[in-house]
Amino acid sequence: MSRATDRTIRALVERYFSDFPDEAAGFLERAPVRDVVHALESHSVPASGRVLQRLTPDIAAEALRELSDDGFRGLMRTLEPVRAAALLARLEPEVRDARLALLEPAEAREIVELMRYPPDTAGAVMDARVMAFRAEAPVREALAKLRALRGRPIADVFVVDDAGQLIGALPLQELAVADSGARIDSLRLRTPMSVQATSSREQVVEVFERGIGTTIPVVDHAGHPVGVIRNDALVAATEQEATADIQTMTGASKDERALSPAPFAVKRRLPWLQINLATAFLASAVVGLFEETIAQSTALAVLLPVVAGQSGNTGMQALAVTLRGLALREIRLRHWPRVAMKELAAGAMNGVAVALVTALGVYVWSDSTGLAVVIGSAMIGSMVIASISGASVPMILTSLGLDPAQASSVVLTTVTDCGGFFSFLGLATVLSGLL
Repeated sequence: MSRATDRTIRALVERYFSDFPDEAAGFLERAPVRDVVHALESHSVPASGRVLQRLTPDIAAEALRELSDDGFRGLMRTLEPVRAAALLARLEPEVRDARLALLEPAEAREIVELMRYPPDTAGAVMDARVMAFRAEAPVREALAKLRALRGRPIADVFVVDDAGQLIGALPLQELAVADSGARIDSLRLRTPMSVQATSSREQVVEVFERGIGTTIPVVDHAGHPVGVIRNDALVAATEQEATADIQTMTGASKDERALSPAPFAVKRRLPWLQINLATAFLASAVVGLFEETIAQSTALAVLLPVVAGQSGNTGMQALAVTLRGLALREIRLRHWPRVAMKELAAGAMNGVAVALVTALGVYVWSDSTGLAVVIGSAMIGSMVIASISGASVPMILTSLGLDPAQASSVVLTTVTDCGGFFSFLGLATVLSGLL
């Protein structure tokens, strides 16, 4: 074969990879892994990357294992981080570590972080070795691959389209008794109830309770299968983590149980109780700064709990939403400005609505226009502070490497109490002539 002919063939295959990556991926999946690797390394990174993205997870993971160092570095940059993490998670730890060492430190850290799903998410209990086949694949091909996986518990196989997105599921029993020459999509596929890797355990349990299938496929944001959850893994993990968040939000430890020894409970709880005591004194000190103002108008002391309670509730609402976003990886630390601005706007709008009702109630109760203006203005300011704090505190604690679920409520209570007291009593001091 002449060089000109060889260049022409390579150009045609390159164009085929670029324009028809779905068909190219389907063709390569029927070839040995070494041929898949050779094809990917023989063409440009952009073209090969389009094909790699459409390979089924098992073939794509094997290709990443066998690629040369340079080929691996180049093709990894074509994958979304979530997809790359899902594929590398299928490899043995020592192989995965060796592959990650080839990447830039920042890229490797991001992928490793994505593989460390929070303990209360679907990703933490899934098995990354999900079996997925193309819809047009023959039954005999699927059975041949399954026979090579002896010892792995497989109840369902999953079916993907040309883009690698999950479209169906099939019990292994039906696949085993089907005509070997039939296409998989000609069989009676069921529509799987999938969850995302960042879905909470509660969402996973809800899907299981519907009784659809014996396993749940886990997908990424693009709908590509990245793992599978089985009943035994879900039950074991749910038993360990079902009440963890409730305990940590109140300052208790995840390790403590109802029958834990009293000294163990004291050891885990006492530090947070002491911190709570210190923050209570801090809030009292803020009130003490305005002792003279309170002495002039005793009504201020009566209304202090109103401001503190409303700002505390506002802050906890923002805190709950932010904690959930961090746990489900909907937001990252870089999203703080957007989250803070959203909470600022929400706090201001809620503050105005609540302030109008509060001011009206205080005016009817006290017949004092000045007191109504003071508490209304303070309510807006304290709720804005509380909203921003509720979004900021867990972000700050996360950046410091602390558990935001355990420490946020203590810190937030201090901020909202001090902010509420200072805004109310400070405005009362400045506008004392109206009281």
